[in-house]
Amino acid sequence: MTTLAGRTTFPDLLSARLRATPAQPLITAYDDATGERVELSVMTYANWVSKTANLLTDELMLDPGEVLLVDLPTHWLVPIFLGAAWSAGLVVSTDPTADAALVVCGPDVAPHLDRGVPVLATALLPFGVRFPEPVAAPVLDYGLLWPGQSDVFSPVAPIDAGDIAWRGPDGEHSQRDLLERAAGLDAGTRLLTDVNPLDDLGGSFFGPLLADGSVVLVRNPEHTKWPARHDSERATSERRAGQPAS
Repeated sequence: MTTLAGRTTFPDLLSARLRATPAQPLITAYDDATGERVELSVMTYANWVSKTANLLTDELMLDPGEVLLVDLPTHWLVPIFLGAAWSAGLVVSTDPTADAALVVCGPDVAPHLDRGVPVLATALLPFGVRFPEPVAAPVLDYGLLWPGQSDVFSPVAPIDAGDIAWRGPDGEHSQRDLLERAAGLDAGTRLLTDVNPLDDLGGSFFGPLLADGSVVLVRNPEHTKWPARHDSERATSERRAGQPAS
């Protein structure tokens, strides 16, 4: 079983993986409704995290401790926004009543337009590309903004294990808390799951990351494809939404 072993912040954890296995697949994502398949290595994931963290802090001017409200479906961009937020010392929430400084959402922006805060929307298209048609102000297009960001991110202040990383109806959780919750998977676990990381405080992604493993994340899963995907992706563990891990 894996333990924290001194990796009590997300930046520590990602740095350790980058040193050890930069080319190893980290996220493989499917959408059974569209047929999309995306695979990100540790290094590619880290690059997306850096660009997104720079977008959130340098361009959108979020400060450590501010709340990022994330409203996204099960998608490979979810771990990227979680990693970017926690690299920058931001607090993630899915609580629609949260006092957020910025909202991140998919194409359905309508529920967030009356909040009085910026809305960063993603088209959820392959490769994170922009919306086919320009979005209307005050909505910002993630696909238009992320490519121009720097590949290197440096936080304004060092990230501490006690920094609040999650805020919800059940209270607040620090970066250390979230990583402790994610620990315990067998080393090298390859987890096949349709659980949105937003629904388990990031555990369905950070568990495999901490275990030096990887995750196969499925959106709109087609039940009949599940056994074959388990075999083709060489999964060693499964977790289905609403079911215990196996």
